[in-house]
Amino acid sequence: MAREQTEQRARDLSRRERQIMEALYRLGRATVSDVQRELPNAPTDSAIRAMLRILQARGWVDHATEGRKNVYWATVSWDEASRSAFQTLLRTFFHGSTTDAMAAILDDREAELDDADLARLEQLIAAARSRRPS
Repeated sequence: MAREQTEQRARDLSRRERQIMEALYRLGRATVSDVQRELPNAPTDSAIRAMLRILQARGWVDHATEGRKNVYWATVSWDEASRSAFQTLLRTFFHGSTTDAMAAILDDREAELDDADLARLEQLIAAARSRRPS
């Protein structure tokens, strides 16, 4: 249930909200000014504060007052958010097919997969095979 809620929340993030979350993941804890410095074509500090309030209301961030400033941090783990984002990517561009997504990566001539990358993928495939019911 929690995973489904996170996936729903990720689908609902706007481009700018995703950028704010990425900034918080990079920085760990950040003030509005810190976030603003991280964003391309950053909006005003009041716009960022408004988006952070929305993200907090939706369960993505929390904050504490330290001195005269609010400090924000992500409340959804990077792993959970990245899994959710990947599921959204699968649904949006690959009709939910992990195979099609992997094929797109492997077919991409610009992907520059070296022998170590390919060996790691082989290990992951072998591990997935071993988890399947007989």
